[in-house]
Amino acid sequence: MPFSYLSHLYCPKCQKPYASTEIRQLCVCGSPLLADYDLQALKREWTPGSLKGRSPDLWRYHELLPLSDPGNIVTLGEGMTPLLPMKRLGSDMGIERLLMKDEGVIPTGSFKARGAAVGVSKAKELGVKELAMPTNGNAGAAWALYAARAGIRASIVMPVEAPLITRKECAISGANLNLVNGLIGDAGKMVAQAAKERGLFDASTLKEPYRIEGKKTMGLEIAEQLNWRLPDVILYPTGGGVGLIGIYKALKELAALGWVQRDKFPRLVAVQAAGCAPIVKAWEERKSESEFWADSRTAAFGINVPKALGDFLVLEAVYETEGCAIAVDDAELLEEQARIARLEGAFVCPEGAAAFSAARKLRESGWIKSGETVVALNTGSGIKYPDTVRADAPVLNPGDRIPPA
Repeated sequence: MPFSYLSHLYCPKCQKPYASTEIRQLCVCGSPLLADYDLQALKREWTPGSLKGRSPDLWRYHELLPLSDPGNIVTLGEGMTPLLPMKRLGSDMGIERLLMKDEGVIPTGSFKARGAAVGVSKAKELGVKELAMPTNGNAGAAWALYAARAGIRASIVMPVEAPLITRKECAISGANLNLVNGLIGDAGKMVAQAAKERGLFDASTLKEPYRIEGKKTMGLEIAEQLNWRLPDVILYPTGGGVGLIGIYKALKELAALGWVQRDKFPRLVAVQAAGCAPIVKAWEERKSESEFWADSRTAAFGINVPKALGDFLVLEAVYETEGCAIAVDDAELLEEQARIARLEGAFVCPEGAAAFSAARKLRESGWIKSGETVVALNTGSGIKYPDTVRADAPVLNPGDRIPPA
């Protein structure tokens, strides 16, 4: 069996095919490119039993990943994050079977490590020497660190309001870090200019085809962890939307292999912040693409994306699974973040808290039904966002008694 069954790249808009053996960015029509696999051949040779005994990381699915030579793998041990029952929180919400896919324990502290691992590995295989990317923080941190491990130079541009810890991750990796007094779109324009003028590989969201392949392993893991019986609902905090696109892609590939049933797909929920909700607005208006969201602002900085390049793919995933898109305001998600810590002992990121807050609202409305299995994605560790929590405490002198709680 080959290490990967990658066949080619293709454009989901105009269907134009591209060879996967060369460096590719966007289709000539401007659309992101997606990776396609020889699923018919793989179906004859690969079964769930093939995974037995493999390493507990995302590379256990290497047949469905784009790397042809395992010698090019760049890894920090990413993947196979826990799928945790949230019994007390679920009881509080009225969701009997609430689960959290916790990406906060992954290398670099967020799910972005998945995309970086696969994207940087493929960049190495294709001979990329220097990459550049705009980021709201976590993606830049992950790509900078994985690029350092691969021996690839990285230029990272992030808004000045990005979380300070992610800035430090980039700096310590030796990346060429620059801050922009603006939003991620402004950073993206700078990266595009540098890529054009200096021939850098543009690793912006969906401007290269392989980040999504790393992200889709969240979907593969959820299916495997539930013994190939899919949940009823998956909620995902959505900015650029690559994770949601990837999970849907994983489900379709598993269905083509016969490992899951297409009519049992979970309803996918795109969760956004009320201060930046272009996908929600497009879904409410039954549109296939979103409009730019002016003056966006939210405490969940990772989903502050006013216009996603892959918005049409996010909306397709939501429509095709009979899911929905929902916005929560900052007060709701911050309250939910504190509640999760008190009830479950989990310090989730504000984006993850948004997903749980959305689950609460959807259960209250009846959209999530009694008895359904619900998975919410926590996309990063709360400790990367220390400013979202106030920690005022009395100062005691030696000999003082501890006051009652």
